[in-house]
Amino acid sequence: MTRLTQTAAGGGCACKIPPGELESLLAKALPAFPGLLVGAGDDAAAIRIDGDRAVLSTIDFFTPVVDDPRDWGRIAAANALSDVYAMGGDPVLAVNLLCWPRTRLPLELAAEVLGGGAEIAAQARCPVAGGHSIDDPEPKYGMAVTGIAHPDRLLRNDSGTPGTPLSLTKPLGIGVLNTRHKATGEVFPNAVATMVTLNSTASRAAVAAGIRCGTDVTGFGLLGHVLEVARASDLTAVIDIAAVPMLDGAVEAAEKGFVSGGTRRNLDWVSPRTDLAGTDEITALLLADAQTSGGLLLAGEIPGAPVIGELVPRREHLVVLR
Repeated sequence: MTRLTQTAAGGGCACKIPPGELESLLAKALPAFPGLLVGAGDDAAAIRIDGDRAVLSTIDFFTPVVDDPRDWGRIAAANALSDVYAMGGDPVLAVNLLCWPRTRLPLELAAEVLGGGAEIAAQARCPVAGGHSIDDPEPKYGMAVTGIAHPDRLLRNDSGTPGTPLSLTKPLGIGVLNTRHKATGEVFPNAVATMVTLNSTASRAAVAAGIRCGTDVTGFGLLGHVLEVARASDLTAVIDIAAVPMLDGAVEAAEKGFVSGGTRRNLDWVSPRTDLAGTDEITALLLADAQTSGGLLLAGEIPGAPVIGELVPRREHLVVLR
């Protein structure tokens, strides 16, 4: 079997441009525009089209995160759809983005990738209508997704309030298990099952519960995304380390050194703004682990999602680990 993870330098959301570099880039490239409800700095763009409808727009794609082509397609689609769910919306239309080394990899594999994406989009009841493809030295796949939401019920990362619990809907450890898979070929079904699970149920439960602050946990790791919520809301997030769920095998993978460069960059970025006192290196790396198609981080409680901390009035650090 072709090992797709060996055809690209990186894999999954660990390939993201580091958050500090990205902030500087976007600050120069995206001017303000009247009518935008949400622009840069959140999971998807949102613009009001009338009194009770906002259109959401997002795009996400990456190099192979697993060797199985259909699983890669399923994971990439779930990850792209997640940005709409992370804003409290419902996806209504998606288009594919496919970059393929057509002289090195058979098109039959590309068909499997596209089929996996279509499978997950069908679960989301979201039509996939064509897309765009190019010949590229490294394979990449993802989707651009359009969604709708009520403009007054958006989940935003700047809407946190003091005293609100923080909940996490999927366990951490996806990144270190994917890094181990890339290095050794070992397959981790628990990681795949987590990545292909849609965030639709959690999103709808959050909106129904009146939650207005949230994001998804992807390439910047839990610490990076918690920091973004705390900073945008001008609060501090206190995280209870013992309450954070981890996938089976994640701690062992981190202890054996299966840590991506993206995860290490995440930790470097959050460290000056985070109180890491008393936290060992392995725990800190797992909390910064670059997730692909991770869960939702919500400022509020929903059934089935463990509470991992709370938002409190602003302190010296944006994030405090206890």
